[in-house]
Amino acid sequence: MNRVSAPRSLPVPMAAPRSSALATLLHDAAAGLREIRGGRSGAVALHAADTRQRPGAQALLYHVLRHLGLVEALRAQLAPRKPAPAADALLCTALALAAVPQEHPYDAFTLVNQAVEAAKSDAATRGQASFINACLRRFLREREALMSAVAGDLLAQWNHPLWWIRRVQKEWPEHWQQILRANNVQAPMVLRVNEQKSTPAQYVQALTAINIEAFEKNANAVVLMSAVSVHGLPGFAEGVVSVQDASAQAAAPLLLGGLALNEPLRVLDACAAPGGKTAHLLEFAGADSPMQLTALDVDPQRCIRIEETMQRIGLRAQVLAQDAARPQDWWQQYCAGEPFDAILLDAPCTASGIVRRHPDVRWLRRESDIAQLAQVQARLLVKLWPLLRPGGRMLYATCSVFRAEGQQQIETFLARNSDASLLPSPGHILPAAADTEGSLPDNGPGGHDGFFYALLQKTKR
Repeated sequence: MNRVSAPRSLPVPMAAPRSSALATLLHDAAAGLREIRGGRSGAVALHAADTRQRPGAQALLYHVLRHLGLVEALRAQLAPRKPAPAADALLCTALALAAVPQEHPYDAFTLVNQAVEAAKSDAATRGQASFINACLRRFLREREALMSAVAGDLLAQWNHPLWWIRRVQKEWPEHWQQILRANNVQAPMVLRVNEQKSTPAQYVQALTAINIEAFEKNANAVVLMSAVSVHGLPGFAEGVVSVQDASAQAAAPLLLGGLALNEPLRVLDACAAPGGKTAHLLEFAGADSPMQLTALDVDPQRCIRIEETMQRIGLRAQVLAQDAARPQDWWQQYCAGEPFDAILLDAPCTASGIVRRHPDVRWLRRESDIAQLAQVQARLLVKLWPLLRPGGRMLYATCSVFRAEGQQQIETFLARNSDASLLPSPGHILPAAADTEGSLPDNGPGGHDGFFYALLQKTKR
């Protein structure tokens, strides 16, 4: 194993700098909230923000999203007649800081003053500056009474859409509170150490040498106490580590564990972008393995990200911009029509298991999305199963807590395919915060995202 060396400079913190003008952060985060309410994902919601302010605006926006149910209930108490979208977004953003302060809270005078300044800076909210000022001052005067007034509201208590809360209650009657509570806690930054180049213990030592607090979690995972820029991580550019949650790190060992990796296995990563699991499959097999890996993604731009990941870790895969559900377009032409020994199907899903990392997901999804995505998953299973050789294995995975995308999907598939059997696999891994044990084997501290894994084997005839 090669030890990693410390970089020349300290990493860049991801938290908002305190010198940033709060008015600017409030304006940008409120604009991002409006975008999300309009159906845009959090990844693009802050496209108009100044790049220097974007990390702070994102931190504030994510804080708002984690408490949006509460602040919307408070706003309804303060203004039963919903304000115009821009004013409502700004008021809700400021209320999130007033009702649930961040780690380094702003004093009341500064918050109100800067919220009014933010309102005056935008033509869409300028006329509502006095209204926003009055609402915030009333909240500060009547805080205890207003918080008590919304305490029994499910939306305010759990900060998820009502349909989401009720569905999780029904599907996970013994764990629904754990799931929703974990979703409302900011996820830590978790790294996967490339076992071909280092070990978690060695990497923690390298981080300690540059004053970054971290601890070993399990297997190849290292958890950082505070998020940093990847460019400040020792050996990141050389592929020593990658950012990947512990539950996602289970995919490669589940699929490849016990296989003869010294043989030229044919492996397919069917929905590969952005390439984290693709990279882990290659790292798990080792640089000397003759394994042949094909990685697919339907989006050419996302395939570029897979290629960039391959270049960074210094390993190779055949990357194809193709639809995994249309093997007639690529299997014969690029894979010689040869069956695969192993297939990873990390299928498109609601992403309901990674809400703590992407708090916009809960507000973007509709309940009807579950059935629509389940149909996509079922189609992928049907189309890819014939490409697996007898005796081969397929790992079906989704980052979802909903049973229609996990347990029910696999039960239906097994009932319809007599040549498929279920091998030992985790099933639903429920999201867990750092202070709970969760359901991931060897979880350790730091918590983990929600996932579903089912390892299927094709019967030899």
